[in-house]
Amino acid sequence: MNGLKNIEGGVCAPIGFQAAGIHCGIRKNKSKKDLALIVSDVMCHCASTYTQNKVKGAPIYVTQQHLQNNEAQAIICNSGNANTCNPDGEMIANQVCELCASELKIDVNDIVVASTGVIGQPLSLTPFQNHMSDLVKALSTKGSQDACEGIMTTDTVKKEYAVEFELDGKTCHIGAIAKGSGMIHPNMATMLAFVTSDVAISKDMLNEVIHEVVDDTFNMVSVDGDTSTNDMLTLMCNGLAKNPEITQKDEHYQIFKEALLSICTCLSRGIANDGEGATKLLTCQVHHAKKKQDAKVVAKSIITSSLFKAAMFGEDANWGRILCAIGYSPAEFDINKIKVELASQEGTICVCQNGRGYPFDEDKASQILSEDEIEIIVDLQDGDFSAVAWGCDLTYDYVKINGDYRT
Repeated sequence: MNGLKNIEGGVCAPIGFQAAGIHCGIRKNKSKKDLALIVSDVMCHCASTYTQNKVKGAPIYVTQQHLQNNEAQAIICNSGNANTCNPDGEMIANQVCELCASELKIDVNDIVVASTGVIGQPLSLTPFQNHMSDLVKALSTKGSQDACEGIMTTDTVKKEYAVEFELDGKTCHIGAIAKGSGMIHPNMATMLAFVTSDVAISKDMLNEVIHEVVDDTFNMVSVDGDTSTNDMLTLMCNGLAKNPEITQKDEHYQIFKEALLSICTCLSRGIANDGEGATKLLTCQVHHAKKKQDAKVVAKSIITSSLFKAAMFGEDANWGRILCAIGYSPAEFDINKIKVELASQEGTICVCQNGRGYPFDEDKASQILSEDEIEIIVDLQDGDFSAVAWGCDLTYDYVKINGDYRT
């Protein structure tokens, strides 16, 4: 589509964005960055989606207040402490914004604030007071990687992407960083993701596109079935690419949406692949459902099943667990039509036909499931709609990581 290509630069790839990441002392390990900042040279149209957990981190409430006008110029995020369930949480989040606004010389209401880490631990303002100046001085057009490191918790790899494409003859960009490894389950948000773009798009269209894309990407990821308290996706567009502003769902809207979908799909796959303790990326494709929602519900049900995830870790083609997960999903289907295949670079094998067992070679199935990336292909044979969900296997290491996460 219009020459969409992957490029370097992350959130700094779009025109007019800088970023930084430093260690300020929130985390005990001084080798790990724990504070990140993303800033646009000019005001942006901005939209966010938030966790549906009823217990929300204090920064989310502050950000929701600041984005009532759908405008922002900066994002600040700390890791190591979620600032959730604290009696002074919103006060701290507001004061962090005030410190940042003072250094950047912008309005405090134009700042998005986020936190990630341990829930229920007091968060001191001191690290922010002592290092906000250092953070702002570190801003650079090459600072995306540092910012990405600053938002990571149990992540083992950075999730950083950028793409370039054309809109009406203008070269445009979208960049993104994300964190997410555990406490990941559908219903946005499932992690933290910060996306920047130099595309000119109206506030209304920005709100439309972010929800459409999130529903087909981040909301289709599950690592462990736990919906986090703090997570959000924020998209800032500063318009510096100088394309004619997108104000309706026309061809240009679709081009921007496809580029954003590409970025968010990469982030979603990256989060699933980096699930805590994971050894395999699982992709569940559901085809020929009566309704789009049926396809999505079935795909998410399978990818969330702990029994199925454990079977994938054991490289066991226990297709009954797939049928079980389909069966308890709130979707409409005819069990007697369902076909299930397992696939990887080692090939494809049918394990279920017409809702019943299908003779297959166990050794071949084990070989297919020995790969790092596994596809579960479900054909409901009942309609024209499809969906994709991403997850990972459930391993011993997941328990080890979360058994002493706080200590």
